[in-house]
Amino acid sequence: MRDSLIHGRGVYASTALKAGERLLEYRGERITSAQAVERYGDNSSSGETYLFSPNEAFLIDGTRDGNSARFINHSCAPNCEALIFVDINGDERRDKVWLLALRDIAAGEELSFDYALEMQSAAHAAAAQPWTCRCGAKACRGTMLFGVA
Repeated sequence: MRDSLIHGRGVYASTALKAGERLLEYRGERITSAQAVERYGDNSSSGETYLFSPNEAFLIDGTRDGNSARFINHSCAPNCEALIFVDINGDERRDKVWLLALRDIAAGEELSFDYALEMQSAAHAAAAQPWTCRCGAKACRGTMLFGVA
C-alpha cells in the first residue's frame, strides 16, 4: 500500500497476477444497516466509504478489523472485480467478498475495481459531486456511483 494517483492510498500488485486469480478478501466487522447509520450517519456527502454490502442483511465495515482491501480504489476501467461468495449453509453473516483479477496485472500496477455505489440521495448532480471519479480512464463515467452520469 502506498500513495495513489487515483485517490489517497492504493493497493499495488507486489508480483505479476493472472486473470481470474483470487487476490484478496474484503474483510471487516459485519454490521447491519441500522448499525452503519448509527456509526456513520448519512455519509452520502463524504465521497468516501469503507462499507461493502455482500447481501441485504449485513455490511462489511472495513474500518473495523479490516485489511488492505479497503484501500483498493475505484476505477471505471478496473483490473479487478468484486465477487460475493455466499455461505453454503445460508448464514448471511459468513458471506464473503473476494477481489479477483479481471485481466493479467503487472507487478507494481495499482489494483482497482468499479465501486458501482448506489445512493438514493444522489439523484441530482449536487449530491453526486462528492463521489466524483478520479480514475483517469479514457471511458471514465465521472462518478463512482452506479447509474449516474
